[in-house]
Amino acid sequence: METVLQAKNMTKIYGMGSKQPFTALENIDLEIKTGEFIVVMGPSGSGKSTLVNNISTIDIPTNGSLYILNQEVKQMSENQLGKFRYQYLGFIFQNYNLLNSLTIYENIMIPLKLIGEDKKVIDEKVHQITRELDIESLLNKYPHECSGGQQQRVAIARALIGNPKIIIADEPTGNLDSQNSHEILSIFKKMNENHITIIMVSHDPLIASYSSRLLYLKDGKIEKELFKGDKTQQE
Repeated sequence: METVLQAKNMTKIYGMGSKQPFTALENIDLEIKTGEFIVVMGPSGSGKSTLVNNISTIDIPTNGSLYILNQEVKQMSENQLGKFRYQYLGFIFQNYNLLNSLTIYENIMIPLKLIGEDKKVIDEKVHQITRELDIESLLNKYPHECSGGQQQRVAIARALIGNPKIIIADEPTGNLDSQNSHEILSIFKKMNENHITIIMVSHDPLIASYSSRLLYLKDGKIEKELFKGDKTQQE
């Protein structure tokens, strides 16, 4: 399998140059292959969000290296990073991060519009992905007119619309009830079966059962790395 992401001695330090710099990540070594479903867990303050922010290029490592699809993140300009994100990465957040001033259709089309896709192609892709996620009837509505489960499906549609290689999800079921959580996880499972690599932060042990690999962070380091079928994952 192809390596889609590789971190070598990746370190993130906040407050560099100050009297009390804080090391949020320390010497992270991580290799992720095409089609893996990675779940990142750990206590509050363990570095989960910092790890996700760095491997999603929202933030940049202080030291070490990070390669995504064989491209070294630190060597890209801000403009190159922006294009890279929309071309290869999809983002899904706990709070959906939808723009309330835009319709559901307009929210979903954003990644395609930013890369200059043809209007006809955008329309076809928006209708196709919303049919698959059973939200096509919502296209003319605004986010505040939709339920939490519907808004998360919209966020998933927006993340998938550009056919990303990697989906990065930060607590995607955190604000949902058990029924909606189950439905959203089923969507993630189907995505993964279609060879999309998923990296997800969660505190929910149920979500860990969907993963092919579990990373457990503590104090900015990977304390445990458990693969599916490893009996210690159940401890």
